[in-house]
Amino acid sequence: MGHDTSSKQSEVIKEVLVLLTDEWADWEIAHVTPEINADPQYQIKVIGVDLEPKISIGGLKTIIEDVVARYDTVDSFNSTALILLPGGYGWGKYHYPEIVSFLQKAQEAKIPIAAICGATVFLGKNGFLDEIQHSGDEKDYYLEKTNHRGADLFLEKQVVTTDGFITANETAALEFAYEILKLLKIRTPDELRQWFDYYRHGLYPQ
Repeated sequence: MGHDTSSKQSEVIKEVLVLLTDEWADWEIAHVTPEINADPQYQIKVIGVDLEPKISIGGLKTIIEDVVARYDTVDSFNSTALILLPGGYGWGKYHYPEIVSFLQKAQEAKIPIAAICGATVFLGKNGFLDEIQHSGDEKDYYLEKTNHRGADLFLEKQVVTTDGFITANETAALEFAYEILKLLKIRTPDELRQWFDYYRHGLYPQ
């Protein structure tokens, strides 16, 4: 079900910025990043608040290629297709004002933002979801942690795509990937549905 990466073009058209925090949730982007990386239209670039390697909850030590502070103008996002925010424990431990500024500038540049699990709480706490429908982890927990004005727009769904945001709960890694791949137009609609069903039901459905 994978792509042939041997034909990947040398010239990258667009970057998908994967923003990692300390103790990021590696499994939450495990479905989507290989598909993006295999598509010749896109290049994954891993960024953070600093250049220190980030260690995931699963113990994966990941190199950071660039810092959010460099994206300080709308033009900084000229080669950006999407910003991807995996969840993790770091979102609840730190305020990350640099990330708030980064995401505000990305919004100004009209770059889609995809967030899952703890990253949706971060978006809610910082006002990004006040006026749009969105999802996240268990509703009572989410509202307790965010206390934001968009509480009545929270939907108890696996994933919600609206107004430049894709938001999902911690059990929705596959649905999250599906919405991102659909947004980026990776695979045809029929191919994408087959891909989703393959991983949803397994090689040998019970």
